[in-house]
Amino acid sequence: MHPTSVAASPFAALLAQVHAIGREVVAPNAAAVDRDARFPDEAFAALKSAKLLSSYIPAAYGGMGLTITQLSEVCEALGTYCGSTAMVFAMHQIQVGCIVHHALPGTGGGGSAYFEAVVREIVEKQLLLASATTELGVGGDVRSSICAVQRSADGETFTLEKQAPVISYGVAADAILVTARRAPDAGASEQVHVFVRKTPGAASGDAVTLTPLSGWDTLGFRGTCSSGFALRATGSVAQILPAPYAEIHAKTMHAFSHGVWASLWLGIASDAVQKARNFVRAEARKTPGTLPPSALRLAEVDAILATFRATVRQTMREYEDLLVLDASGPDAGVVFASNFAFGLRVNNLKVTASQLLVDIVGKAMVICGISGYRNDSPHSLCRHLRDAYGAALMVNNDRILGQSAMMQVMQRKG
Repeated sequence: MHPTSVAASPFAALLAQVHAIGREVVAPNAAAVDRDARFPDEAFAALKSAKLLSSYIPAAYGGMGLTITQLSEVCEALGTYCGSTAMVFAMHQIQVGCIVHHALPGTGGGGSAYFEAVVREIVEKQLLLASATTELGVGGDVRSSICAVQRSADGETFTLEKQAPVISYGVAADAILVTARRAPDAGASEQVHVFVRKTPGAASGDAVTLTPLSGWDTLGFRGTCSSGFALRATGSVAQILPAPYAEIHAKTMHAFSHGVWASLWLGIASDAVQKARNFVRAEARKTPGTLPPSALRLAEVDAILATFRATVRQTMREYEDLLVLDASGPDAGVVFASNFAFGLRVNNLKVTASQLLVDIVGKAMVICGISGYRNDSPHSLCRHLRDAYGAALMVNNDRILGQSAMMQVMQRKG
């Protein structure tokens, strides 16, 4: 984890800047992004200008050095303006987290000069990172791969081919982190994480070809542009993260993903409740001295939102504490290896957050009535509701509950 973090006052200023970008750039384009299922170009131009794509990179490398708790609050803030923008930002930061936690000096992977250069380049050029973890033929299991890294005879370069049913914002990304078996004769779960560029790097000679397999015309999160591709990549073996993917998944991919996803879903839910609050206030002004019947429902949904927020914040604080312990404590390197209790809490966070999001937005729509149901209303919750139903499908809740059931049997205490 980072040796230092952004102090409270400067972070408050940064969060205010994020909200300003949200109000002035993200929100005005959210409807068009959703309607046209297009990448939120305006939002990311503004985020890059503010250097927010390197917000999780340590200050020693030129980044902002945000903690995971602070980063989750940024994701939450963006979620109040556009779910798709917040989701792309969050998924990018997950990939940054994998590099920061597992490929820099002092990490479990031992560090890599190649990835030190990569993080500095992310800071300088605000590179956008995507991921290719799912694969046709493995049923959504990110801990299993069919594709494998094929090394050259001299062991210096590799080729990789993967049939990916989803690569979110693959067209817009500058680079992609790909999971694959470490070698053709390796088992399905003996995976590595490989950094590949969309265009050849100046020094590494790496390159990626993406051949479309499917489009992206969905109910919600339409601006993530998560089409399927056949991915073919070549490059230097230095582009393979030094830590095995099993370690990356246990420490970073699992908790980091569910944490930042839950945070942006919290932002969507918060905006839905705010729209409901604005509607109730407007109704109250029409009948001074008489409380609208919907005010009771507003009090009810706000209490649910408070539970949602507390669950997210508590889990992210625990994750931050564990990251610090893993980096510097007596149990460095093994904190996440068999921590079934924390793994269960992360699984519970994802399932609970995705369910509460649908519940909260649905209740907010009932409060707003036809105004919430209309696309052309200032109280419209149509986009919120459609995005909400995508949350349970991002690593399907049934798969997560199945994992949790097994972990419940294996854990000794929690």
